[in-house]
Amino acid sequence: MNEQDENGMTPPAKGGEETEKPARPARKRTVAPEGAPTGTEFIAEKVKILPDSPGVYRMYDAGGELLYVGKARSLKKRVASYTKLAGQSNRIARMITSTAAMEFISTATETDALLLEANLIKRLKPRYNVLMRDDKSFPFILLTGDHEFPQVVKHRGSRSRKGDYFGPFASAGAVNATLNALQKAFLLRSCSDSVFESRTRPCLLFQIKRCSAPCTGVIDGEGYAALVSEARDFLKGRSRRTQKELVEQMEAAAAARDFERAAVYRDRIRALTQVQQHQGINPQTLTEADLFAAWQEGGQTCIQVFFFRAGQNWGNRAYFPRHDKELDASEVLDAFLAQFYEDRHPPRLVLLSHEVPGKALLAEALSIIAGRKVAVGMPRRGEKRELVEHAMTNAREALGRRLAESSTQRTLLEGVAEAFGLAETPQRIEVYDNSHISGTKAVGGMIVAGPEGFMKSQYRKFNIKGEDIEPGDDYAMMREVLTRRFTRLLKDSGEATGEEEPRPEDGVSEEEARARGKEFPDWPDIILIDGGAGQFKVATDVLAELGIDSVTPVGVAKGPERDAGRERFFVPGREPFMMEPRNPVLYYLQRLRDEAHRYAIGSHRARRAKAIGVNPLDDVPGIGPGRKRALLRHFGSARAVSRAGLADLEAVEGISGKVARTVYDFFHGNPDTSA
Repeated sequence: MNEQDENGMTPPAKGGEETEKPARPARKRTVAPEGAPTGTEFIAEKVKILPDSPGVYRMYDAGGELLYVGKARSLKKRVASYTKLAGQSNRIARMITSTAAMEFISTATETDALLLEANLIKRLKPRYNVLMRDDKSFPFILLTGDHEFPQVVKHRGSRSRKGDYFGPFASAGAVNATLNALQKAFLLRSCSDSVFESRTRPCLLFQIKRCSAPCTGVIDGEGYAALVSEARDFLKGRSRRTQKELVEQMEAAAAARDFERAAVYRDRIRALTQVQQHQGINPQTLTEADLFAAWQEGGQTCIQVFFFRAGQNWGNRAYFPRHDKELDASEVLDAFLAQFYEDRHPPRLVLLSHEVPGKALLAEALSIIAGRKVAVGMPRRGEKRELVEHAMTNAREALGRRLAESSTQRTLLEGVAEAFGLAETPQRIEVYDNSHISGTKAVGGMIVAGPEGFMKSQYRKFNIKGEDIEPGDDYAMMREVLTRRFTRLLKDSGEATGEEEPRPEDGVSEEEARARGKEFPDWPDIILIDGGAGQFKVATDVLAELGIDSVTPVGVAKGPERDAGRERFFVPGREPFMMEPRNPVLYYLQRLRDEAHRYAIGSHRARRAKAIGVNPLDDVPGIGPGRKRALLRHFGSARAVSRAGLADLEAVEGISGKVARTVYDFFHGNPDTSA
């Protein structure tokens, strides 16, 4: 990143255009000097030195927290609008009042400013910006181009492999359904290149008519290339032509009384028809487009995105961006679009449910990203308008489900507060459990729940490190986990890093984890310990030793014979008690406990699997791949190497006496391994 001058301006790069390189997201900056001007007074001073040119500005509070990232056609005029509180919305007025520092980046055009703004918002997650909270990549279908017999596979990530990419699809399920249909209709291989080369007879996919078996020569290169060409045409939207050709081939085969071949064409036509029917709403006048529909209710917004490619509906996905309640749907949609396409390739047409303020600028920016013209518009009539209304209905229903789930979650949390005598409804619940086999590879798991359900970006695992812990001592393991967790909270005021290992799950990106972390409390209101009186006492002792009295510990003991519904609960200052068997709060607590158990077991299995793949020879000094191969070839296993005598090691071809001594000393405890 370029250095700034004393006025906070970033010098433009050569040629007059600023080129800021992406950096790791920084949550805080240097605290403003005590007594320095803030709010409108500070902003007015900055306006004096700003140019009347496009750029991006960043606003920070006195503690260095990033408040807002904005773009401007004229930095001077845009920032000058913040020098007065009159006429501003409550949201903007709060932001202005809190501003104590600003940074500016000049750009060559307003379009460059829009692209840079979107990049900064996605990386830095400012408090007052509209934030696109789901940043998962979309899957594609890849028709490989680096093999004589192309493979059709699902693909995510960078497009580094040679071939044709088709997408995006809204979900992995949509890709899998299309791949399944492609296998039926075009009989393309899905196996890896290594499996392809090693086959000596056709696999099961050939037997069930899902592959043409090019691996064993059942079909030659020319015939397979024809299948690939047909599949490519289908994925490009020319399915009707492909279907017509198949019908002609089927009729020709039938006329020649080659009924077996005609049946093959018949099955392929059926599969092709089936995939066309299962694509849902297939537009007649729309070949390639993304459709965005926004619906607002209860201070929240749902944005439904539909993907149309090759004249087919390739699925949809709902987004719930974080934003101030004062923003209307068009403003939220406008801010969302730039972030959505910041790292995605746009189609030729983008359809919107609302007119957005920056439509022309967005179209220009998307055209730059795509390298061709991209049209952005709001349809008023015809099929395109019907598609938008259909997407609006989906957005309304998705938001309704989300609000209903949130209402149910709030009711359950209120029930938890009542059950355990909490003064307020808990906003963060942490649940702890341990997993091990006879004390080996022990792992502690922590799952987190709140008003929006399970917060998987907040989950943590703890590799048990205590050398003095006896194998199988669950109490000592829990003590270590809780001590590490709350010591770190006390030290870093909630920044769970260092010893605690962040483990986002189910595709949750690092950006999403950071975004959720900012709006979700770091300290728990209540912690649930999977265990009875002993584990509960460990938790209360740890909290007391650390001087923490704001967290309520609760022990959850399983019922007799692990009977769900007869759990006993341990709470400070009360006798152990049970809940009514049909109590919804009890079911909720059981779900929390089961999720913690699942997570701890999964973490333990992952650690155990990793340990299984470790070869002891990897740690022997001076033993590289060649010598390791020679030892394993001679003795058969690493264990046999560890038990071998010095003379046996010296007898291995390629192992000198010096190296043999090193290996022998490593496994037999001789401290002199420097030889």
